[in-house]
Amino acid sequence: MHQLRLFFTALQFFTRLPIPRWVGFEPDWLHHASRYFPLVGLVVGIAGALVYWVAALLLPPPVAVLLATATTIYMTGAFHEDGFADACDGLGGGHTRERALEIMKDSRIGAYGAIGIGLLLAVKCTALAHLPPLAAVAALVAAHPLSRLLAASLIWRMEYARAEGKAKPLAQQMSTGEFAIATLCCLPPVLLVGLSGWLPWPNLLAGLVAMTLITLWFARKLARRLGGYTGDCLGAVQQLCEAVFYLCALAAR
Repeated sequence: MHQLRLFFTALQFFTRLPIPRWVGFEPDWLHHASRYFPLVGLVVGIAGALVYWVAALLLPPPVAVLLATATTIYMTGAFHEDGFADACDGLGGGHTRERALEIMKDSRIGAYGAIGIGLLLAVKCTALAHLPPLAAVAALVAAHPLSRLLAASLIWRMEYARAEGKAKPLAQQMSTGEFAIATLCCLPPVLLVGLSGWLPWPNLLAGLVAMTLITLWFARKLARRLGGYTGDCLGAVQQLCEAVFYLCALAAR
C-alpha cells in the first residue's frame, strides 16, 4: 500500500492526472516518489501510443504523431518540455553558474529556449512519422519510461544545484535500491516491445546505448557548469533521451 501511494504521488507530481482521494499526502512520500518516475512515463507513453494508433486508422501518420505528441504534452503539463527550454536558455546564455541558474529560474523563454524546443519537437515528430505504425507505437511505449529512467539517474548520482526549486522535494539522493526499482519498472515495456517484434532488439539496444551516452555527456556538462542538476535539467535529459531513442529506432531499421 505504501508503494502504491508513492506511485500515485509521483503520478500527481509529474502529470495532470487525478489520483484517488484515499491516497492522501505526506511530504516525505515525495522524497521517495522518484523511484516510480519511469512507471509514470509508461502511463504517458501508453496514452500517446493509443492516441496515435486510433488516429492512424483515420488520418495520415504525421497528423497522428502530432495528436499523440499533443496528448503526452497535455498529460504532463509540458513539464519536461518547459525544463528543456529553460535549460537551453540557462546553459546557452549564462556565462557563470549563478547567471545560468538565474536564467533557468526565469519564467520567460529566450531565443535559445524557443529555438531548442522548436527543433526538438520537430525532430521527435518527424522521426515518429517516418516509422511504420507498429514501430511508432512501440517507440512511444519504450521511450517514455526509459527516458525518465535516465533522468532519474541524475538524482541517483548527482547533487542538487539549488538551495530551493521545483525539484527540491525530489532532490533527496536516490539510493541504489530505489534506482533498482526504477530500472525494474522499465523491464516490462522493453520486454513487451522486443518480444513483440514491433521494434527489433538491435533498435532497442541502439536506443538505450545512445540515451546512456547523451545522459553521460549532459551530466558532465552540468557538473562543470552548474555543479549539479536542477528540475529543468531533469526535463532536458528526458526530452533529449526521448528524441535520441526515436532517431535510433528510425536509423537502425
